[in-house]
Amino acid sequence: MTQGAGEGPGVWHGADQQDAVYSPTVPDLPVIEGAGPLYVVGDVHGYLDELRAALREAGLTDAEDRWAAGKTRLWFLGDFTDRGPDGVGVIDLVMRLSAEAAAAGGYCKALLGNHELLLLGASRFGDTPVDSAAGTASFQAAWILNGGQRTDMERLRDHHIQWMSRLDSMALADGHLLLHSDTTAYLDYGSTIDDVNDAIWQALQRNDVEETWDLFRKFTKRFAFRDEGGPLAVRELLDTYGGKRVVHGHSPIPYLTGENGVDADAGGEGGDAAPRVDGPHVYADSLAIAMDGGVTMAGKLLVARLPLAA
Repeated sequence: MTQGAGEGPGVWHGADQQDAVYSPTVPDLPVIEGAGPLYVVGDVHGYLDELRAALREAGLTDAEDRWAAGKTRLWFLGDFTDRGPDGVGVIDLVMRLSAEAAAAGGYCKALLGNHELLLLGASRFGDTPVDSAAGTASFQAAWILNGGQRTDMERLRDHHIQWMSRLDSMALADGHLLLHSDTTAYLDYGSTIDDVNDAIWQALQRNDVEETWDLFRKFTKRFAFRDEGGPLAVRELLDTYGGKRVVHGHSPIPYLTGENGVDADAGGEGGDAAPRVDGPHVYADSLAIAMDGGVTMAGKLLVARLPLAA
């Protein structure tokens, strides 16, 4: 049976390709002794009902959306709001699960996505003009253009803003380097994970519109790992920050595979047919795992246990 487009070395299980399941060969990744299993969640973008269903299906929450996974470790890869109907509801759920998981001996943590930067900017700076490559712009205009929901802004409170502004930008878990964006822009902010997280946190505390816009611009970039030079770009991040694999959200899997028939370099949500997304996308010589299943384009909201089954 042939290897799927864009997939790294691995094994197909099943006699018929239509029903087969692809299992990538994964490197030996260190696991923290005594820790619970590790899960990651791709971009949610306000699709609260889909998130609830995906967490229940994975056994992480119960029928009442309460933490049900004990010492399990759960990471959200960012982009909780915009495009979908209930971004603030998503934030509220993640915040509550964080407290419930900690009480059970596990954890539920989240990374800062470019849409968190966008919402923070829109709430703080509104129509204040900023210089962009396309001319004068504003966070408010960019937020609306990128799927900002009026109901989210109306329901946004100080504790939501504080929570978003304190999120880490990258993390290392069991040999997996967790990021939101498939970009090498993280290298601009430091040579260690702590340095990057601190530099971006400090930038947000300064509350400067131009500096916040520069953050948003850099972490909206995508596809650094997709093409011929992709494995080299991934290795640069891994060599700098540690880990054996990068796990990211941000770029929908149908864009990475070309399945939607539209190149998304401009950041659009194009494509008429619903893309087929069966699970995370392993690519860049099996060094990268993409977790954005394209829920905003009728794809799938992905929740996956790491490492992926060998």
